[in-house]
Amino acid sequence: MKLGPTLDKLVDSLKRLPGIGPRSAQRIAFHLLQHDRETALKLGEALLAAHANVRHCARCNTLTEQDICETCSNPKRDAGLLCVVESPSDQLMLEQSLSYSGLYFVLLGRLSPLDGVGPREIQMERLLARACDGLVREVIIATSFTPEGDATAHYIAELLRAHDPQLKVTRLARGVPAGAELEYTDVNTLAQAMLDRRAA
Repeated sequence: MKLGPTLDKLVDSLKRLPGIGPRSAQRIAFHLLQHDRETALKLGEALLAAHANVRHCARCNTLTEQDICETCSNPKRDAGLLCVVESPSDQLMLEQSLSYSGLYFVLLGRLSPLDGVGPREIQMERLLARACDGLVREVIIATSFTPEGDATAHYIAELLRAHDPQLKVTRLARGVPAGAELEYTDVNTLAQAMLDRRAA
């Protein structure tokens, strides 16, 4: 059934969000327009403001409203530790675990040749330059424990070791369940995995 071009477009846009299928998208759209138009308006305004003001940090790629994010510009962070994560949401989870005080590099993805995602798409050259800047003494690879996340971790470890054999490269311990996404892992498990990290 066609709902009209505007409503169809709204439902189609909602369907693109992770975890939302066609029926859920319809329910959300109908709820917002039928029962909660004020929330719909606030949501639209918040999305427009975020689109206009939020960008990627010039140093680590996380989401920020400044050129350099608060974490990268914090002099209390340990510049000798560089944690590599797949996404800003993974970084947020590690921050919430209160187990890490270094800096980050956000890949904005993971290697997935079938999807056309190679080393260039996840900015491997920038990571290499950052990890080998003379300040970093340990790179902690905190990619997810999925086949793509493991392949990405292996590739990064091999690349860094080939470029600088003296650089310490570690990987999160397997306290995080195999096949788990970091953003859905509880903070206690994540904290233990960070504390028990091992050579990659």
